[in-house]
Amino acid sequence: MKSNRRYIITAIMVVLIAAFLTGFRLPYYIYQPGSADALNPVVSVEGGYDSEGDMHLVTVRGGQATPIQYLLAMVRPFHQIYPLEEIRPEGISESEYFHAQLQMMESSQEAAKVVAYEAADKQIEITYKGVYVMGLLEGMPANDKLEPGDRIIKVDDTKVEKSQDLIEYVEGKEAGDKVQLTLQRGGKEMTKEVALAQFPEQPEKLGVGISLVTDRDVEVDPETNFSSGEIGGPSAGLMFSLEIYDQLTEEDLTKGYQVAGTGSISYEGEIGRIGGIDKKVVAAHEDGCDIFFAPNEGGKDNSNYEEAKAAAEKIETSMKIVPVDNFEDALNYLEELDGKA
Repeated sequence: MKSNRRYIITAIMVVLIAAFLTGFRLPYYIYQPGSADALNPVVSVEGGYDSEGDMHLVTVRGGQATPIQYLLAMVRPFHQIYPLEEIRPEGISESEYFHAQLQMMESSQEAAKVVAYEAADKQIEITYKGVYVMGLLEGMPANDKLEPGDRIIKVDDTKVEKSQDLIEYVEGKEAGDKVQLTLQRGGKEMTKEVALAQFPEQPEKLGVGISLVTDRDVEVDPETNFSSGEIGGPSAGLMFSLEIYDQLTEEDLTKGYQVAGTGSISYEGEIGRIGGIDKKVVAAHEDGCDIFFAPNEGGKDNSNYEEAKAAAEKIETSMKIVPVDNFEDALNYLEELDGKA
């Protein structure tokens, strides 16, 4: 009888320990290589051309760590552990964080569409609807004067239609100079005087300490549709633009290759730095990609390209790592490439 009770207690303890190791969530976040998925099922241009090869969207898999995942990540290559607050700020729920990631994905898709249609000389019409405050930087002048959701209409007497209008306006000014921001909040128009200051981590950069989003309507012909599901973030911008361009133009841009890459993209076609590029190189290699585009960041030290090249050397892949600063760099590389034998 005592023996049976001991077995039962032992079994319960084993179940509880297993549940803890696999189910309890630690205050850490783990990033690891994800996948390199062909974009044909994700991006569809109406009447678009087919290609022999594929463009690939490369992902990093991430999630809050369980104890067993934490222990495994400590010994596995290309697994990275972060304190949860570095990934998801305190007070932001997982659903809010996820929603923000999806919004960034939508913005990257729109920017990619603009870049690709303009490069392919296809019909595109952009209507600007205003500039909105997305966030405020603590310690900067705007922090106690503006609010997320404010729509900025003018800076001094200059009309603001897109984020770049405000950025360019303050470029010639000095720290301590003040600007009058005319804005709409809750249906009311008001004016706020805000000083300019250097950004703490970028002293060469001047501003009031706000992150902006331009509200715009983009109409194109032919239509392009996206079905990216629950993939979030801005880092697929470059590959979206290449896939759209490839479907819009008769020439096969892939030349039969499996083309991967990463990097955010601006409406002007500039490619921006992203996180986790070493993990994306691993994912692209494991899925058999031939080419990988990496943000060059103007050739600066520790650029995404340098990180990607180091990861490629570490895993001894034959995949070609190509540095790119803008959409034209990637487009020219593929156009000059010989077809795959």
